[in-house]
Amino acid sequence: MAKQKLSPTAKKKKAIRDKKAAMTNDRKSKKAENQRKRRTAKKAGKDISGKDYDHKDRRFKSVKANRGNDGKGTKKEKTNARKKKKK
Repeated sequence: MAKQKLSPTAKKKKAIRDKKAAMTNDRKSKKAENQRKRRTAKKAGKDISGKDYDHKDRRFKSVKANRGNDGKGTKKEKTNARKKKKK
């Protein structure tokens, strides 16, 4: 994937937004879960190189397969998450 072509000010603002998103409680818990799962899988002798942990399906997938809500797109996923929170 090509690197984004951003102006210096846009790059700074994006770095701030990305850092803020990465430090939310939800992202922190997912990162911690991912680290635990990777350590466990490595100890069990599984080859997980080039794979990411999918928190929804609860298994390791290729990076490509773990993007975009399994081909359904991320807009629907976000909409469903908002609906669940409102209930």
